[in-house]
Amino acid sequence: MKSKDLIHLGIPEGESIHLAQQFIRDFIAAGNESEHLGDEIFHIIADPPAFFSDNLRAPLARALYRPAFTPRAELAPWRQWGTDLEADAVRQMANACALPVAVAGALMPDAHPGYGIPIGGVLATENAVVPYAVGVDIACRMKLTVYDRKANIIPGQRDRLTNIIESETRFGIGASFKQRRNHDVMDDDWNVSPVTKRLRDKAWTQLGTSGSGNHFVEFGAFTVTNEHLGLPPGEYLALLSHSGSRGTGAQVCDVYSKRAMARRFGLPKELKHLAWLTLDEEDGQEYWSAMNLMGRYAAANHELIHKHIAKKVGARVILDIENHHNFAWKERHIINGRERELIVHRKGATPAGKGVLGIIPGSMATPGFVVRGKGQPESLHSASHGAGRIMSRSKALQSFTWSATKKLLAQNGVDLISSGLDEVPGVYKDIHTVMAAQSDLVEILGRFDPKLVKMCPAGEKAED
Repeated sequence: MKSKDLIHLGIPEGESIHLAQQFIRDFIAAGNESEHLGDEIFHIIADPPAFFSDNLRAPLARALYRPAFTPRAELAPWRQWGTDLEADAVRQMANACALPVAVAGALMPDAHPGYGIPIGGVLATENAVVPYAVGVDIACRMKLTVYDRKANIIPGQRDRLTNIIESETRFGIGASFKQRRNHDVMDDDWNVSPVTKRLRDKAWTQLGTSGSGNHFVEFGAFTVTNEHLGLPPGEYLALLSHSGSRGTGAQVCDVYSKRAMARRFGLPKELKHLAWLTLDEEDGQEYWSAMNLMGRYAAANHELIHKHIAKKVGARVILDIENHHNFAWKERHIINGRERELIVHRKGATPAGKGVLGIIPGSMATPGFVVRGKGQPESLHSASHGAGRIMSRSKALQSFTWSATKKLLAQNGVDLISSGLDEVPGVYKDIHTVMAAQSDLVEILGRFDPKLVKMCPAGEKAED
């Protein structure tokens, strides 16, 4: 192995490189096979103390050992939007800003606790990616298409539009179409990581489908509220979808978060889900490539949903907007007066750079909004990704009934095709309060009101 190969594995430059090269020579001289070298070195990096009594591996293990993680003296600067956020969400954001690789952070008004950083958390790091700061459902996204049809056709075509959604969407774990759908994303290089290589066929089977949990496809009325969208004022028929990278994205998160935790084994229990991979390490490079592939795959899922439904509707798309969350971007930001290239993680938060369009949904009975970002530096050019939950799924099942929910939906002119009780409107924050709390982050250009809503039926594990 060359020095650069060892660095990619995670061996720091300097004396450790020489010790690693000596270990390689001794390893082969002892009769071991060279094809196992990568795994051997990885295990030593992951847990040096485990090899302190091993004569062959001890010199390298001792050189690589570092004491347990000690938080930095001062947290990386971060700012919060919104009030009355859950204490655990705020604590998680502070924990993230204690990482040695953290540079800056922000907490959005829809925030609630998650793994690692909270949902609604934004974390900028230097040359490092935190798999759990991206999230399990990598590149989960919103997509809105507006048709050249007026919204007033919805009441008279409810049955037809419902049948279209039912025939052109599939929801939940293992969901697939009888005949596979096709997209150019399947011609991409799926060998960028062992995970994506192994799961390419499964990903193709699930192409064009949606997850469970808070994922949805819905017809609704889109109202233009700002001339900057380039559409005449009025209410239009529109389709809004929310889903991500399905089971393959979840496996990418699972594998590389475990590898990150193995490398940063000294992190205290409350910070273990904040374990990072540097982009100089082979695992970090693999994860970065796999994450970006999952971004393209998630976009393809939505593209197919909207393409097939538009064909069945028989309408022309006159506006097409999408944005995604649960992702990490390489961006340039000014921190303490100096421009730097950073890795900006947005877990349940969306890009809101100056002029950037996006969609922020409410719930099945409340509006969502098309917005234009204002490029607020302290938010790292970010905004919320939705209204944000205010209770767990188990509490929701204890707190609501279908009879009361159906009355509420009827009052708002919403027909629910399918959903779990843990996704009813009452489990979410008031979207108007959330939007008011981030008026310095985004400008509202249009409003989407759901009318026909399909989510995964009750009983499946949430994938959001």
